[in-house]
Amino acid sequence: MRRMRVAAVCGAAVATAVGGAVPGAWAVGRPQADLAYHGSADMVAGQVDVRFTPHNHGPGAVPDSMVRIGWSQPLADGQTLPVGCAREGERAVLCRTGALGADAVGERIGLRVRLQGAPSEVLLEFETVASDGAVDQDRVDERQRVLVLDTGDTYYF
Repeated sequence: MRRMRVAAVCGAAVATAVGGAVPGAWAVGRPQADLAYHGSADMVAGQVDVRFTPHNHGPGAVPDSMVRIGWSQPLADGQTLPVGCAREGERAVLCRTGALGADAVGERIGLRVRLQGAPSEVLLEFETVASDGAVDQDRVDERQRVLVLDTGDTYYF
């Protein structure tokens, strides 16, 4: 009986940490938010410029949040990133988006990265990784993808 209780508690802790298997069950009593990212990206000779603005479509405020920008190609070494952004491994950058009120637009974030080699395309993926206690029951718009071709054209998302 004790083993079953320990397993149930561990399972509940894991479900809480990763979003749970039962939608909304882990969100009881926590503020609700709906985070999304809108912006543009372009690439020339393996250098990618990304500009985006975080949006909180509510209904609750988010005291602080962070977005992961994943790259389908490895980043070159020696990147200079803006304040509030840090490299995470070979293919990702984390950026703090800060506090976002309900139905509010955050500050624009812009970064320029170099990719290893000179790929003809890169797939960017934006995903909220921390929202300081707020939860989003509809996480579809928190995970966005944009394919950027090495043409110098601007791609909007």
